[in-house]
Amino acid sequence: TLAADHPDIASLINNLAVLYERMGEYGRALPLVEEALAIRRATLAADHPDIASLINNLAVLYERMGEDGRAQSLYE
Repeated sequence: TLAADHPDIASLINNLAVLYERMGEYGRALPLVEEALAIRRATLAADHPDIASLINNLAVLYERMGEDGRAQSLYE
């Protein structure tokens, strides 16, 4: 059994979020990306590439949801 903050758990949660995003179910995807990002932030250094990748995923999701301002701030 893996701990709730194990990196593999964050990856699985993110994969599910990506699936929901591709299905157009942004409301279901958003909390999952945020959860995966929180796990990564709690377990990795702030400049780790996995954190940057999840921030990008969150920005893409906001962009698809029409929240361009939120997306832009994350892209920056």
